[in-house]
Amino acid sequence: MQKDHIGNDVRILSHQIHRWIENAPNKKKIDSVTGANAWIIGYISDKTDNNEDVFQKDLESCFEITRSTASKVVNLMVEKGLIERQSVPWDARLKKLVLTDRAREVNKLMVEDFTEVEKILSKGFTEQEMKQFFDYMHRMQKNMKEATAR
Repeated sequence: MQKDHIGNDVRILSHQIHRWIENAPNKKKIDSVTGANAWIIGYISDKTDNNEDVFQKDLESCFEITRSTASKVVNLMVEKGLIERQSVPWDARLKKLVLTDRAREVNKLMVEDFTEVEKILSKGFTEQEMKQFFDYMHRMQKNMKEATAR
């Protein structure tokens, strides 16, 4: 019998989620939007709904990506017409990220699909089990963050 491996099981689940999202009911309507774009649109939407500005550095820390990766993703999203960079009055060098009308429409469709995938993933779990699951996941993330900070 093969021993369970956390990393492999997380990778498998990640691929399964990715495949589901790529074939989700609304995916054909938002075909040019990648999974990473979808998470970023959702993040910016949540922050702006709370009257918070979002900057590239926020994406770097939230999604634990490098500055160059964030820059590439933001540039591609600007090219796709999903976000715009807007100057802020207090610093001419700083640009906040703002969703376009197209991205707001895409976000509505994505929320439907994300809600559905969350239902699928949590099916059969109690509220307490889900709390424990997230506690474990956050501890593992912390462990990995500490290990990579060395």
